[in-house]
Amino acid sequence: MTPVRTARSVINLPAAVADLGTILGVWAHPDDEAYLCGGIYAAARDAGSRVVCVTATRGEAGGDPVQEPPERLAAVRTAEMAASLAVLGVVEHHWLDLPDGGCADLDPEPQIARIAALITAIGPDTVLTFGPDGETGHADHIAVSTWTTAAFRRAAAPGARLLHTAVPARWWAEFGHLNDEFPAFEPGSPIVVPDDSLALDLVLDDGLLARKVAALRAQTSQTAGIEAGMGPDLYARWVRDESFVDAT
Repeated sequence: MTPVRTARSVINLPAAVADLGTILGVWAHPDDEAYLCGGIYAAARDAGSRVVCVTATRGEAGGDPVQEPPERLAAVRTAEMAASLAVLGVVEHHWLDLPDGGCADLDPEPQIARIAALITAIGPDTVLTFGPDGETGHADHIAVSTWTTAAFRRAAAPGARLLHTAVPARWWAEFGHLNDEFPAFEPGSPIVVPDDSLALDLVLDDGLLARKVAALRAQTSQTAGIEAGMGPDLYARWVRDESFVDAT
């Protein structure tokens, strides 16, 4: 069993997934979900839980605009996302089709209303999204966190949980130095939290880790260079943890 540590106790993964119930994840770009909760998604689907993924943009700005024009990259990343979710067993996915790199410039209210409508329609027990700092400091991530948190307050059923991504101190102590060569975090990020503040602290077992890495490899336009640069063993260790704090 893979251990899931909560602030209250240590429980095994199947029990944790059952406690999470129906999961709705709201993210900014294709591959955010694979990096931040791919193992949770896979384990939840294995347990028979409903998982719904929402992605704000098609990730069209995630490459060189000359070598990879936005329209072409959007199509590539749309196909990659479908393949990645299939690896994880997720069959419900919604695109918001918002501009990559432009989420922070949008009027928040229509986006909050759209996400609130999805929360009403789906009735999730658990909503997963970025923390207020966007995990990495990316402006799109911060906007999605703001919208989703507001939508949750507006539309979630009593007893539902909102979990924000978090970077635990132990992970940063082991891997923070890699950000110099593989800059996943904007300057001033991340906000590192104490390990004992986590509501969900998952270290993937080998089977779930293999599926997560396979899901990430399916999004090759974004992940192949990083894995090649780190090497597969270090890359797997780098993505092994999935950590959240309770925002409710």
